[in-house]
Amino acid sequence: MPADDPHGNLHGDPHGALPIRLNVDDSDSPSDVVDALFLGRFATGEQPYAHSSSIDRVKSGLTLLPPGATVLRAARDDDRSATLAQGEGWTLLISRWNRGADVTVTAVTAELAREIVKQSTDGAADEPEPQPENVTMGFWYVSPRRGPHRTTRQIAAGTWDEIRPNYTAPVAEAMDRLMKTTPEDIAGRLLLLHGPPGTGKTSALRTLARSWRDWCQVDCVLDPERLFSDVGYLMDIAIGEDDAAGGRWRLLLLEDCDELIRGEAKHTAGQALSRLLNLTDGLLGQGRNVLVGVTTNEDLERLHPAVVRPGRCLARIEVGGLTRAESLDWLGAEFPGREEAVGREGATLAELFALRRGTSPTSVPDQRDGADSGLYL
Repeated sequence: MPADDPHGNLHGDPHGALPIRLNVDDSDSPSDVVDALFLGRFATGEQPYAHSSSIDRVKSGLTLLPPGATVLRAARDDDRSATLAQGEGWTLLISRWNRGADVTVTAVTAELAREIVKQSTDGAADEPEPQPENVTMGFWYVSPRRGPHRTTRQIAAGTWDEIRPNYTAPVAEAMDRLMKTTPEDIAGRLLLLHGPPGTGKTSALRTLARSWRDWCQVDCVLDPERLFSDVGYLMDIAIGEDDAAGGRWRLLLLEDCDELIRGEAKHTAGQALSRLLNLTDGLLGQGRNVLVGVTTNEDLERLHPAVVRPGRCLARIEVGGLTRAESLDWLGAEFPGREEAVGREGATLAELFALRRGTSPTSVPDQRDGADSGLYL
């Protein structure tokens, strides 16, 4: 600090109190060095304004370099590349991974920073031709490099008429009503699908995303345990995406959250449960068009009473296996040995698909004992 200021007050630019020192060892990659060099002009105040943008899929062949850019550094690692470039009054960092990219610009004015980002990214996003059977689904996760992050993918999903025979009659009737839900029908904010593994809960949610795609964006949270233990992450998801969603409803999917909503939840899980409930009908959820979908393998009796209380759930559906008669119909009369292949208790969807693929019945996992059931949860 200045010698004539015994109280430690800072005058002028703050960079005088921030000595810039770059330490590099053999654990750092060339891309890490490029990242550090990029921050120099911003840290010193030479270019005090920064603006950034992300693209999930960049069109093939684009460099993302704006007109007049001079490349200063370029590095490529196994999983990413970094390009440092500059122009009159601005510096640009392009970080690329797979098909995606982050573009960040520092500049002498905020307007210039925004303009260079626009020149770099305008028209660069590659939007695949939408297919009738596909639905755009978001995926949230915490990235070590970028913090809370959302990416999107096109997910194949059948129509409800196509997959309806995969569910036993009472479940199919409950799903009939759910698939036809509109914003005007929403009373509760929590959607709960529970039942044994392998009964088709995830398949139903993919089709629900397709049925609701005109009015609701469906996002899957890949790390739900992190979501409700990290308040900043929760706020990013609950509040930060509302403007980007254009006022549409959003459905956040949390799969296999047994520990979170179990009746005997421990103290830490209890705090997470409180935040979940606050998102659905507490202060956090007020004024937000957010629904929360939860899947669990737990029986209804083992779920926390606060989760299943009347008025909280938009739908609460127990997804079980098909009866013996329904299982035989599902396999079809031409299926060889179907009478011996299906037990008197019927079968789960995962078991039926395994039989259709030719898996020996003796090697089909017992879904009711909690075995892994692949894609048909």
